[in-house]
Amino acid sequence: MNWLAALNHLTQTSQPGVLVTVASVRGHAPREAGAKMVVGETQTWDSVGGGNLEMAAVERARALMGAGVQAPELLTLRLTDSAANEYGRQCCGGEVTLLLEPLATVRPHIAIFGIGHVGLELGVMLSRLPIKLHLIDSREAQLLPERLAVLQQGAAQLQVHHSPIPEMSLHDLPAGSHIVIMTHDHAEDAALCDAALRRPELGFIGLIGSKVKWLRFQEQLKAVGHSTADLERITSPIGLSSIKGKTPAVIALSVAAQLVQVLETQTPSPLSRPALQRTP
Repeated sequence: MNWLAALNHLTQTSQPGVLVTVASVRGHAPREAGAKMVVGETQTWDSVGGGNLEMAAVERARALMGAGVQAPELLTLRLTDSAANEYGRQCCGGEVTLLLEPLATVRPHIAIFGIGHVGLELGVMLSRLPIKLHLIDSREAQLLPERLAVLQQGAAQLQVHHSPIPEMSLHDLPAGSHIVIMTHDHAEDAALCDAALRRPELGFIGLIGSKVKWLRFQEQLKAVGHSTADLERITSPIGLSSIKGKTPAVIALSVAAQLVQVLETQTPSPLSRPALQRTP
């Protein structure tokens, strides 16, 4: 697998990685400017020159991944007998500057349960983000390709789930997934809340509805064994309280803004990348 195929592989599997490029060369070096490699958590693909040069790049790339750094940086290494090299000598005589670019290949998962009027509007807005977007409904008609065609043009990777028992699809979501519960049936909503609270490794849990609905749900959830602390994991009513409109598009906009706030608190944030920095 070459570096370009590796980029696609990491993107499809939502794994972290760093793209390493030979930015400039002075004197003699193993590879020319423009040579690339990709560094993953346990593997590397292609080469920027082997030896100490490459091992130093791999070590630094994995340090960036481990620290959740998203800023690209420049790393300059001398290939001389006098240079301090941890992984053996390279005495080509030149100097190589490498550009290390952390990749935005790890996508957060957001699942919308209920693709009705609000769910579809929310899906359209979230489809513009670099996420994995799960669309789940017990009604097959809500998930027809022609109805969801408007979501296909964005940056999100779509996963469509027709699930007669929606909470079964919830069990398949990876740890850290953020979920929004807005089905057409309050019984489905309640079952999803119960199932979500039984997965402590989930991220944000949002429930659409009024304060009265949430009060009733709290009674039901306590009756099946959930504590007050458990219930604090659910945000309801969902959306930004400062936005008062009740049309589907406005509700969806409010919820989307709240979810963006959640995503921006993650380290690293999938929605932003700082400017280039140089290392000494």
